Order: sequence, then structure tokens, then C-alpha cells
Amino acid sequence: MTQPSPDVDQQVFTRYRTLLFSVAYRLLGSAADAEDAVQDAWFKWSAADRSRVADPKAYLTRIVSNLALERLRSTRHKRESYVGPWLPEPILTTGDTADAVTEAESVSMAMLVVLETLSPLERAVFVLREVFDFSHAEIAEAVERSEAAVRQAAHRAREHVRARRPRFTADRSRQREVTERFLTAATGGDVSALMELLSPDVTLWTDGGGKVRQAMRPVVGASTVAAWFAAIGTVSYQGVDPADMSADLVEINGGPGMVFRAPGRVIATVTFDFDAEGRIVAIHNVANPDKLRAVAGGTAHALGTR
Repeated sequence: MTQPSPDVDQQVFTRYRTLLFSVAYRLLGSAADAEDAVQDAWFKWSAADRSRVADPKAYLTRIVSNLALERLRSTRHKRESYVGPWLPEPILTTGDTADAVTEAESVSMAMLVVLETLSPLERAVFVLREVFDFSHAEIAEAVERSEAAVRQAAHRAREHVRARRPRFTADRSRQREVTERFLTAATGGDVSALMELLSPDVTLWTDGGGKVRQAMRPVVGASTVAAWFAAIGTVSYQGVDPADMSADLVEINGGPGMVFRAPGRVIATVTFDFDAEGRIVAIHNVANPDKLRAVAGGTAHALGTR
């Protein structure tokens, strides 16, 4: 059988590239690692006998899933010795699909934190089943396990995630409104305005990775969290004077968030988790410069699951 031309191979891979990145990012929680997995998938695709590939989408998904699983297993010990709380690497997103709300939840910082507590196999099965709607048989082939093992892993993962994620959250317009108010209050140093937006038991998670100064443990309670953010608008943050710092409202990981910038660099991102009334119940603040490259690059990723 005649092999497809290199141009056709490139076109096929490009067609599914967004899907492959979406799978890898949800499995790894790192844009840099996900890009590496996609690049490695291209090398494997280029070297494969593609005349025997009946379903390129399934074939490429299997390749990138296995590559991501290998990388996830090899990096877990590094995360266990991480300095301070570990948070996923944030990415700029664009929710321009019909399933944007569902897709946004699956890539939210809060969801990625929960996925981090699953085993590598459970995480892969959950992502492929619940997010990308692959059948158990397709997943079994992708992760090289029996269908029975995949069903068991899917059940464990689903119950685990369900127990750790809130059932209800505010709608997207309410989330954006609260985020806008939070941005104004934080940059203005208004503790009272911040307190109005926070749940009494709100938790702030900060990730500096030992590279920049951040809280080494979660910060809990509305008054403490409000004071922490109000200080950003009045004192130096990450060595940057408030007069030299700007903050923008952007879409991060499928929801409204904030990017703090100094001249020539991004210094932090902030995203939120909301309850049904729109109060902020959790805040994720990433300031590790190694994790801000994707945001600094300015490329917005589609949330596509097709």
C-alpha cells in the first residue's frame, strides 16, 4: 500500500493537534510538558507505518496518552519534594466552543489540583472517559490495560473527584463580575471590599516553587486572605513596586482570572473557585517563574475536546 505524502501526514497531525495538547495538558498539568508530549507524538507519527492506521485520531490519542503517562510517572517524585504547595501551570484559554462550560470545568485549576491526587492510570482514564468521551474499550487500548481494569479505575477516579469537587458553582457571568470586583479591590488595597467577596473559610494556595517568596502553607480565612491581597496594592510584591505593576483580567484555565505584570515580565496569575452564590471559596496564586512562561507567551489555547 502506498504511504501518504508527508504533506498529508502533517495535515492529519495538525487537525488533531489541539486535541492532543488538550489530552496531554489535562494529564500533566503542565503546558511545557504537554507541548513536549505532543512533539514526541509527532516524531512517533512520522516514523510509523501510517498505511496501517485506520483511525488517526484514536492512534494519535493513544500515542500522546502513553507519552503523557510515562512523563507523569517520572515527574511525580519531583512534585512530592516540591517547595511549598504545588499548583498546575496556568494557561490562557479561549472558551469559544458550544461545550465551553463543561470543557472549562475540566481544565480549571481546581480540577487539575484534584486530578493530581489520582494515580497516573486513574487520571488518564478519568480524563479520556469523562472529558473526551472515549469508550472503555478505546481507553483500554490507549493505556494498554484490560477493559475491566479501565472500568474499575474509572469508577474509583469518578468517586474520588466527585467527593472533592463542589456540586454547584456560580454561573460564568457572576464569576466574571466577582473577579472584576476583586481586581479593583486588590489593586486599590481595599480590605473591606475584598472581605465582601470571600467565603469566611476561603483558602489561598500560593505556588512560588522556592523560586520567589510565597506562603509555604495554605492561607485560610477571609480576613487573612483579604489582608494578603490588599497588601499587593500598597507594598512591594515579588520585588515590584505597586507603581510599576499592572493587573489584567483574562481567561485562565477556562475561567476569569488575573495576570500581574511587571515591566517586561509576568509575575503571577490568580484564579478562583466559587460557590453557588458567587463567593470565592478558593484562590490559586502561581508565581513560580518557571510556570508562567505559557502565560507570558500570550498564546490562548482552545479547550477543544473533539
